[in-house]
Amino acid sequence: MCLAVPMQVAEILAGTAVCEVDGVRREASLMMLDDVAVGDYVLIHAGFAIEKIDPVEAEKTLEIFRQVLDAGGGIDT
Repeated sequence: MCLAVPMQVAEILAGTAVCEVDGVRREASLMMLDDVAVGDYVLIHAGFAIEKIDPVEAEKTLEIFRQVLDAGGGIDT
């Protein structure tokens, strides 16, 4: 199963986006997308921004992820 995580673009440096969600920052290649700007939401998968997404949909998805994590779903401890 593959999972792409919505993240907000905080910086763009030479074709690489520095993206952030909930204080976590990751670098992602922008080679698969055009016209990405700081502040946009993108789906990140395997180190690549694979799709630009609507901010409202991104927040809805992130809220579902947070609920699952808060409930301990999918995490073996």
